[in-house]
Amino acid sequence: MVQFQDLGQRAYSEVWELQERLLARQIDAKLSGKAEGEGILLFVEHYPVYTLGKSGHAANMLLSQAQLAAKHVDLFKVDRGGDITFHGPGQLVAYPILDLDALGIGVREYVNCLEEAVIRTIAAYGITGGRVPGATGVWLDGDTPRARKICAIGVKCSRSVTMHGLALNVNTDLTYFSYINPCGFVDKGVTSIARELGSPVPFADVQTRLRSALEETLQIHTVSLPCQLL
Repeated sequence: MVQFQDLGQRAYSEVWELQERLLARQIDAKLSGKAEGEGILLFVEHYPVYTLGKSGHAANMLLSQAQLAAKHVDLFKVDRGGDITFHGPGQLVAYPILDLDALGIGVREYVNCLEEAVIRTIAAYGITGGRVPGATGVWLDGDTPRARKICAIGVKCSRSVTMHGLALNVNTDLTYFSYINPCGFVDKGVTSIARELGSPVPFADVQTRLRSALEETLQIHTVSLPCQLL
């Protein structure tokens, strides 16, 4: 059983700290042989923030510190894979804290499962997603000059326990992506479910579909927690 928690709208820093605590708890339980359950799945919408992965390049942030401050947007250097991306309202972020050993899969297969869950989710809206070789995440028209990313993925794995995860653009204000080279790319665009359909979609509906798709691809069963973790 994987515990599920929808955190609503939260600051990036507090959810990052929560993930770190949950990761440490899961690893401690694993090393001591204690029963800690199969993990936790968090859903959240962040207040506007940019995050730069450990292998990212600061030059892909196109705004100065003063410009970031003027827009009331933070920038965090984080310990996940990948380059720079944006998180904000209207974007569905999923953070699975899972033991891959217990699931019987490796990191590459795990990332494939995250991508597949998003591909299945957006297919429900008539949107065909796919993969681009060497570029983690979910793309539309990935093998054409119109390639655009709808979901970014960046994970950390310690003792085979995961944190960080995926960010699916649902009704996201895509203007924020114009201030960066998203995921380090200068020749590819960014999109959202709303942009592809021409109008916003019910956010809760996408949450339900993504949760179900993650259960299917990761072969897990989630149960909602009765109280907030934060």
